[in-house]
Amino acid sequence: MVAGRNGKKIYDHITVEADLKSIMNLDQDLYFLDDDLERADGEMVEKDLEAMEKKMRKKKKKKALIELRYRVEDAIAGNYLMGKPDPSVDIKDAEKAREEIKEITLWGVPLLPSKGHQGTDILLQKFLKAKHYKVHEAFEMLRKTLKWRREYKADGIVEEKLDGGLQNLVGFLNGRDREGHPLWFHANGVLMDREMWQRTFGTEEKCEELLRWMVQNMEKGIKQLRFEKGGVDSILQITDLKNASGPATKEFRTLNKRALLLLRDNYPELVYKNIVINAPFWYYARHLLRSKIISHKTKAKFVFANPSKVTKTLLKFIAPEHLPIQYGGLMRGDDDDFSPMDKASQVDIKGNTAVTIEIPAQVGVTMVWDVTVVGWDVVYKEEFVPDDEGSYRIQLENQKKVGESLRNCFYISEPGRIVLTIENPNFKYKKTVYYRSKAKPTVPMYILFSK
Repeated sequence: MVAGRNGKKIYDHITVEADLKSIMNLDQDLYFLDDDLERADGEMVEKDLEAMEKKMRKKKKKKALIELRYRVEDAIAGNYLMGKPDPSVDIKDAEKAREEIKEITLWGVPLLPSKGHQGTDILLQKFLKAKHYKVHEAFEMLRKTLKWRREYKADGIVEEKLDGGLQNLVGFLNGRDREGHPLWFHANGVLMDREMWQRTFGTEEKCEELLRWMVQNMEKGIKQLRFEKGGVDSILQITDLKNASGPATKEFRTLNKRALLLLRDNYPELVYKNIVINAPFWYYARHLLRSKIISHKTKAKFVFANPSKVTKTLLKFIAPEHLPIQYGGLMRGDDDDFSPMDKASQVDIKGNTAVTIEIPAQVGVTMVWDVTVVGWDVVYKEEFVPDDEGSYRIQLENQKKVGESLRNCFYISEPGRIVLTIENPNFKYKKTVYYRSKAKPTVPMYILFSK
C-alpha cells in the first residue's frame, strides 16, 4: 500500500517496499514481453509488434524512474548524495547535515521523493532522458549537477547584478511561444565579429562575466517553468546569427563550447527547441558535419531559417503578440499601448489581390493599431473614412511599399472608421497579415490649451 498526504504520494518505508515490488513485477513483465516478441517474430503483423515494443519501452522507462527514485532517496537518507560524508565530523554535526540535506531542492523542487512533490519525478525523468534511461549514469549526472551548482553558486545567480549592457547587446528573455515555453533570444552573430569581441569581451574577466550572464538568463527562464503535470517545463531558444560575416573567433568558439557543455551537463532536457535564424552558409556546413556525431533526438531540436523565412518560421512557434518587431512580430519594448494579452487577428491575401480591414471607432477616443505582414513587400494605405458622406476622407498613410511592422494612431472627432488597404502584388505567393487595435480615452489638445 502507498501512503499519501494531501493526495500526494509519500515515499516512506512502505512506499519503498512497494516500489521494490513494482521493480520485480516490471522485470517479470519485461521478461514475458521479450519472450512474446521472440516467439511472435514473423507471426504478428507489424502494427501489433510496434504496439508490443512501445509497451515494453514504457515499462522500461517506468522501471528506470522507480530505480532512480530509490537511489536518490537512499543517497539523501544516507547523506552521500553530494559525496561521502567527512568521517572526522562529530555525531551532532553529522546528524545536522543529514537533516539539512533532506531539504535539498533543485530549481525549487524537493529532490527527496518522500516529500511527495509531483515535480520530483519530472526532474528525475529529465536526467534519465539525457542519459537514455541508464539509471547509474542519470544518478551520477544529478550528483555532478548539484556539486557544480554549489561551487558555481548558481542558486543565487539570479540576484547578481551583472553587466546590464549584455541584455541589449547579446540577448534577452521575453515572451512565450504558442505552447507557453519562455523565449530566450541570443544575438550570437554580434559576438562573431572579431572587432566587436575584442572591444567588448577582450579580457578573461569579461568572458567569465558573459558566461555567468548566460547561466543567469537560463536560471531566470527556469523560474518561469512549472514542474508539474501538464506544466511547461522547458525553454525555447532563438539563436540569431545576423551579421555573422565569417566563422567565429577562436576566443568566442572556446567560450561558446564551454557554455554548450555547461548547459548540456547541468540543464538536461530544459531546452525544448533551438531555432537558428539568419544562419550563413558556412554555419549550415559546419552543423551538417557536427550532426554526424550528435544523436537524432538532439538534431530534432534544431530548426533553421534563412533570412527570407525568419518571420514565417518563428510565427509557427510564436504568436505575433509575443514576437519582437525586429523579427516581424508586434511586441515592442516598454509598450504603453498594447500587451501580449491583446490578441491579433489574421487575414490572408492571395496573390495579385488586395484586402481592406475596417476598424470601427467611436467619437472622443484615439484609435491605435498594429500591423505586420509575413514577407512584407506589399502596398499599404491607411485612411479615416467618416460616416457622413459629405465629410472628407483623411489619408493617414500614403500608398507605398513597406517592409516592417507598423503602428499608427488617430483621434476620432466624428463618427467613422479606420480603413487599412493592403495589396499583394506578388502573383505566386499569398501574404498573411496580423493586426490588432485599441481605443484609448483621450482629452483633445484644444481643450487642454483652452485651460
